Amino acid sequence: MSERTGPAEWVFIRGLVRESAHWDGFPQVFSGAVPGARVRTVDLPGNGRHWRLDSPLSIRETMEFARAELGTEAGMPRYLLALSLGAMVALEWIARHPREIAGAVLINTSLSSLSPLYRRLNWRVWPEVVRALLTADVAARERAILRLTSRSAAEEPLRVLARAEVYRQRPIRKANVFRQLWAAAHYRPSAETPAVPVLVLGSRGDRLVCPECSEAIARHWGLPLKMHPDAGHDLPLDDPAWTVEAILAWLGTGPEREPDSRG
Repeated sequence: MSERTGPAEWVFIRGLVRESAHWDGFPQVFSGAVPGARVRTVDLPGNGRHWRLDSPLSIRETMEFARAELGTEAGMPRYLLALSLGAMVALEWIARHPREIAGAVLINTSLSSLSPLYRRLNWRVWPEVVRALLTADVAARERAILRLTSRSAAEEPLRVLARAEVYRQRPIRKANVFRQLWAAAHYRPSAETPAVPVLVLGSRGDRLVCPECSEAIARHWGLPLKMHPDAGHDLPLDDPAWTVEAILAWLGTGPEREPDSRG
C-alpha cells in the first residue's frame, strides 16, 4: 500500500470501563501528527456519556451500538484505533461490515480463542483488580487502575484527581463492569483473516494483559506487529509519540508487506 493521502476519519474506541475522557490529550496529538486525520471518539454502552445504559452481554451488540451512533457512512475512509476490549469491538466491526472500514490499529488486546484466561487477565494482578473494583474511595480506585494500566501515571496527582472527577460525573455501575467482562470473556472472533489492513501494537510492560496475547493475534493472522519495550497497558498514555510513529510507519510502508521486525 502506498502512503495514504487525503482526509480520513479515525474512530478511537476505549476498553473495559473506560471512556473518551481517558484518552486525555492523545486525540489532539494524533490529529496534529497524522496528515488528514479527523479523530472521533466513541463511548461504549455503560461507559462515558452512556453510563446510564446497560452494557451489552456481547461484543457484537456493543459494536452495533457504536456503529449506529457513528453512522455507517463516514464520507471518507474510516479507520479504527482501539484499545483492549475496544479492539474486540473493532475486529467484530471489520468481520461484519468490512466495506465500512479502511483499516484498524489494535492495541494490547486479547482473544479467548488464542490465549488462556490467565494471560488475557494476567493472573498476577487479580488481587489488585479485585481491590480496585471493591474500593469505595474514588481517587484510590482510579489510582489503582492507573497502577495496573500505566508505568507511571499513578504517581501524577493531578491525573488521578482528573480521573476521579470523570468517574464522579459519569460513574461506572458495578453491574456493567461484570457485563463487560462477560462480553470480553465470551467473544469469539471470526476465523477469517481480517479483510482490511490491521496493525497490532503491544507493550512489553503491560501488567494487565500479557504481551503474548498481542503476539498470538499477529501470528495467527500474519499481521504486522510492533511491541513497545516497556510501556504499560495504556500505550497511548505512556508513550503517545511512539504510538503515533508506529502508526505513521504502518501507513507509509503498507501493511501488506511481511514485517521485518517484531519490536
